[in-house]
Amino acid sequence: MTVTSPPVSIRRTLSDGDTDAIVALHDRVYRAEYARNDAFVAAVAAALERARAAGWPDRRGAVRIVELDGAVAGSIGLTDEGGGVGYIRWVVLAPELRGRGLMRTLVAELIAEARAAGIARLELDTFSDLTAAARIYREAGFEVVSDRERDDWGPTITYQHYELPLLS
Repeated sequence: MTVTSPPVSIRRTLSDGDTDAIVALHDRVYRAEYARNDAFVAAVAAALERARAAGWPDRRGAVRIVELDGAVAGSIGLTDEGGGVGYIRWVVLAPELRGRGLMRTLVAELIAEARAAGIARLELDTFSDLTAAARIYREAGFEVVSDRERDDWGPTITYQHYELPLLS
């Protein structure tokens, strides 16, 4: 008997319901694994809403939606903040898809898109408990430029700000 894995696909566009699915996935993953709370989920939703109102991803950035058997199982976004600054956002991957190199590939794709768009510097915010993500960011050249403690999203975390200069 042969066991097959459900098909994984990656989209470069948003479909109806994707932003809600991104928020729901953040809620499911970060609440279960890192005890993030409703304020965290609300912050994700508000950031997505602001980006969509600014025309993201059609006019200002890029998106990758990872689907597993037709359902949203991961995401990553690039927003163009103007002034030569871009942000990597909404990085999440369902546990069953981890360890395949998917996020490493998607981060590399969005860095390449940022370079092609003439973005001079990429930034991202995360927290120190996300060690696998930190490894991907650092391997791509990002460096932590600041950190601070915060407890408004659940138990205290070390919130980190990373930057990657793209143009010399």
